[in-house]
Amino acid sequence: MAAPPTQPPTQRKVIHVDMDAFYASVEQRDDPSLRGRPVAVGGSRARGVVAAASYEARAFGVRSAMPSITAIRKCPDLAFVPPRFDVYREVSDRIRAIFADYTDYTDLIEPLSLDEAYLDVTEDIRGLGTAAAIAEEIRSRIKADTGLTASAGVSYSKFIAKLASDHNKPDGICIITPRRGAAFVQSLPVKRFHGVGPVTAQKMERLGILTGADLYGQPLAFLQAHFGSYAEYLYGAARGIDHCPVRVNRAAKSVGAERTFETNLTNAEDLRAALRRVADAAWVRIERHGTRARTITLKLRHADFRTITRARWSQAPVTDKLHFSRRASTSLWRNCPYQMACACSG
Repeated sequence: MAAPPTQPPTQRKVIHVDMDAFYASVEQRDDPSLRGRPVAVGGSRARGVVAAASYEARAFGVRSAMPSITAIRKCPDLAFVPPRFDVYREVSDRIRAIFADYTDYTDLIEPLSLDEAYLDVTEDIRGLGTAAAIAEEIRSRIKADTGLTASAGVSYSKFIAKLASDHNKPDGICIITPRRGAAFVQSLPVKRFHGVGPVTAQKMERLGILTGADLYGQPLAFLQAHFGSYAEYLYGAARGIDHCPVRVNRAAKSVGAERTFETNLTNAEDLRAALRRVADAAWVRIERHGTRARTITLKLRHADFRTITRARWSQAPVTDKLHFSRRASTSLWRNCPYQMACACSG
């Protein structure tokens, strides 16, 4: 008796939705005088770091996590506004309520932050026909409900969907089919890959790996020798392979920020100024995640990659930026760091 035919596996359909310049767009929506102007959320004209920048500001080279003084040099007419995280969270909740209408289970929605999330829409519960149609309807509903625009990436994996959502920003959509996946990945610079930070990107550049095609050309053994356990992810990514499921995020164990410097810092005041900027950037992420924790960790890395880590624990959770910055500064050693990181954890 012949065995019954087996059904081919269902092709996954993943959408990554990313709000366009979220914080800055909310501020421009709520204050008509800011519309069409270069806007930076966070920091000030005197000090601090940019938490978010409008597209008008980005045209001048202003980016998030950039020191305010650098942003002003690039864009003298830049308007600074203080962040309103309570408003951003309220808008985020409304957007997530829209997402919930398109999946069978809440564990098929994976928020990454207040302004972006993955959705697994393999099961088309609204009968719209395609993942692209679902993404377009979601973007339309977000615009109607919040007055804000979102971009979307549609693909068969989280990795490629996230790359795609950034491809036609702002207010755009990009669809990458399984047939196009590997070629799409190989056409991009590796510094755009999710999980490839500045330090890893610099290491890859030294190894002659600048694009996904360069990464594809490296054997697994070579990647393992240089990137350890991270090699398998990179090897698969260069081939458009990613089987990570969409699922509700677990609570973050730590939230932080780090910066790599082009030249070593040897002056005490330069170190303190750098720490303030890193702490400001870390605090923006802490607020974004709604995290409160007790342990503050400072990491200093030398030009020879020797790393020093110091942590301070407090009995009560850290609840404000001033407390966070002061606790971090007490751990600052007079070293010559190539890289500095600051984090807060449970």
